[in-house]
Amino acid sequence: MNKSTYGLGLWLALAMPAAEAASQEIRALFQPDPSQPSKNVFINQTPNSGYCEAAPSECADNRMFSIQFPIRFESTRTLQPGDAVTVKAPANWRQLTVTNAETQESETVEIRIIGIGSTFVLSDTAANLVGVSDPLEGHQKLWTGSSWVYAPAPCIYSGVGFFTPNYYRFFWKTPVETACTKIAAFTIPSMYFNNLDFAYELRTPNPLGMSSGLYTGSLAYSIGNGGDFDLGPLMAPDDGSLNLDFVLDVQHTLKVDLPPGGNKVLLEPEGGWMRWVDNGRPPTRIFRDQLFYISASSRFKVMILCDSTGGTRCKLRSPRGNVTEVETYLTLPAGIDGPMGRTVSQLKLLYNTWVGPFQPGFYVDRKAGSLRFEMPRDAIDFLLRPGFTDTLSGNITVIWDSDV
Repeated sequence: MNKSTYGLGLWLALAMPAAEAASQEIRALFQPDPSQPSKNVFINQTPNSGYCEAAPSECADNRMFSIQFPIRFESTRTLQPGDAVTVKAPANWRQLTVTNAETQESETVEIRIIGIGSTFVLSDTAANLVGVSDPLEGHQKLWTGSSWVYAPAPCIYSGVGFFTPNYYRFFWKTPVETACTKIAAFTIPSMYFNNLDFAYELRTPNPLGMSSGLYTGSLAYSIGNGGDFDLGPLMAPDDGSLNLDFVLDVQHTLKVDLPPGGNKVLLEPEGGWMRWVDNGRPPTRIFRDQLFYISASSRFKVMILCDSTGGTRCKLRSPRGNVTEVETYLTLPAGIDGPMGRTVSQLKLLYNTWVGPFQPGFYVDRKAGSLRFEMPRDAIDFLLRPGFTDTLSGNITVIWDSDV
């Protein structure tokens, strides 16, 4: 019996765009996990930077990931009392297509930005700008609604607020794609935001139905007034776009193991030949069930190779020239469906013709199935002729192959 293990990779990666655009690589990986066979999801492999690097427990609890880009937003003029600084992120789900370069199959990935932050730097200390001595009081009075740790609606407080006398680091959650506005309460001669820090959430396709290879695709965001990432008309970015390129890497498993001695199969009547000898009643069935153990995380197909003229029958021969035939039936463990979503029980296999596909509903890890080798009625009648004695044998190779 031939058995094979096949790998299927799903990666998410960001390709290098044009020189003027910021870019970031994101990676996600699927590998079947024997300890969690029902967990058919991609694991984000992209290292966190920015918010989730500073607050890892907050991000882990909410399944968030973050990236920080060195994009600077500079004030275009002096901010006067009543001037607004708006913060908007592309919080709605956006889709992109990733394509397998080898098979040309495509899948859809979705991403949304669920938080945004930065560190703004003032031209003077906040305390000096508002005429107090305490740095915290300065930051609280400089803006209506207190300091930037407090997110204006519809943004949501995230608990992040670090400051020195002249800078403030903040991060807000963005449940909707609507601008959140802070109003200056005092004159600010100039200020800048020294980075773009955002958290994101991914929706990836079901890896169990994907083909092997790398799936790549990219998504571009605009930056600046009226763009996807927007800090309002008073803040000009030094980069106008941001590109995310995705590579999806799926690593599937297909493995079939036989117990020791399982490659030699002896056909006999139910209960053994002695039952026939003892009671004189000819057997109605001659067969053998052979156990195997299968591990599979993606769809696969099966066929047999043997001495055959086609169809479901394989020939057994003897040195005397006698010939009989046997058929092979496949039973798969629960969790693997056959064509039309049906349970696979005693399904006849075909000579030199693929049968399937068979689709795991979850990662099946070393579960038991069986192969039944059984003689058709006419082959049994051939063996049971009066006076016939002989030993017939043959080879049947069962081939399992990933169908992705």
